[in-house]
Amino acid sequence: MRIKRNIGILYAVALLQGMVFYGPIATLYRQAAGLSIFQITAIESVSLALCLLLELPWGVIADKIGYRNTMAFCCALYFLSKLVFWRAAGFWGFLLERLMLSVVCAGLSGVDTALLYLSCGDGASQKTFGVYNNLQTAGLLGAALVYSLCVKGNYRLAGLLTAVSYGLAAAVSLGLTEVKRSDGPQKATRKELFAIVKRTVSDRRLMLFLLGVALLGETHQTVTVFLNQLQYGRCGLSDAAIGFIYIGVTVAGLSGAFPERLTKKLGAGPLAAILYGAAAAACVTLAVCASAWLSVAAVALLRVSFSLFQPLQTTLQNRAVRTQNRATELSVNALLIDCVGVGTNLVYGKLADLDLPAAFLTGAALCAVGYLCVRALRPGR
Repeated sequence: MRIKRNIGILYAVALLQGMVFYGPIATLYRQAAGLSIFQITAIESVSLALCLLLELPWGVIADKIGYRNTMAFCCALYFLSKLVFWRAAGFWGFLLERLMLSVVCAGLSGVDTALLYLSCGDGASQKTFGVYNNLQTAGLLGAALVYSLCVKGNYRLAGLLTAVSYGLAAAVSLGLTEVKRSDGPQKATRKELFAIVKRTVSDRRLMLFLLGVALLGETHQTVTVFLNQLQYGRCGLSDAAIGFIYIGVTVAGLSGAFPERLTKKLGAGPLAAILYGAAAAACVTLAVCASAWLSVAAVALLRVSFSLFQPLQTTLQNRAVRTQNRATELSVNALLIDCVGVGTNLVYGKLADLDLPAAFLTGAALCAVGYLCVRALRPGR
């Protein structure tokens, strides 16, 4: 019963940490505090590099000290980072916030999903992951509505409300119960870590699968967070309209609660084909049209495709784990996925500067390649 309680606690943490009240104006918030666009992107680059460096060490630490303790520590540091963000007033303050966030992201990577997987069992994992992802989206949606209706232009209040929400999440996480089995090894030694890395890298099917996951994930991230605003401007949409679209696309992301039914009805392989195909079609639509309605529909379709695929790929990754050092193995997977992201971000950024439709067409091509890679793991029915 105590282990099952973990699911409810993690659901609450997901909802609270989804409540980023400054989400709709994240870039404007930083600009108002004195940052240039170049400084914002430079901070993001440093943050990602640190996250990659910490990914494997954190996986080992999590398997050593336990998933519950790792979650509690990272949630507390997450809260502190939001306090720093709230009060930051220049480059160094925001850099500190992102460095703290890198430690958190590397620490939580694989740990929250491992806790969920071991608390609910394989049979209910896909549905559980779907609800978990959707609660994060629901939190983001609720925060966006509060900002639009109540907070409006008060950026610092949005930052404070976000810090309060993350403080509540940190308090809730203290109620988690450890789920690791007592039989067998409980931590990955250096030798075991190298063995895990070697086994992962030598598993051609798994490597291709992770590449396919990364290509869809990075295309979704880049298009729905960065390039979509350029496309909306290309269509002549106002800032107010873009704000409402942000909420609408966030609602579309709630579709992640339904993949289990689709998987049972269609099978994992056909469902993956449909979702990658839909993502590619969305990118092609963005490249060839300048219609506001079609552009919004395409961005929403890309968001839905990614949201439906997330629980399925998380379940498949957990099924591929071969040792008790689950967090370490998942951290290795995340590290490989993030390495792909570094390259694709540079490609998308350069292409968008030169020709926005070319960036979208590249996204379509990478989604097609991504599906071929995912098929290597042979997800069946």
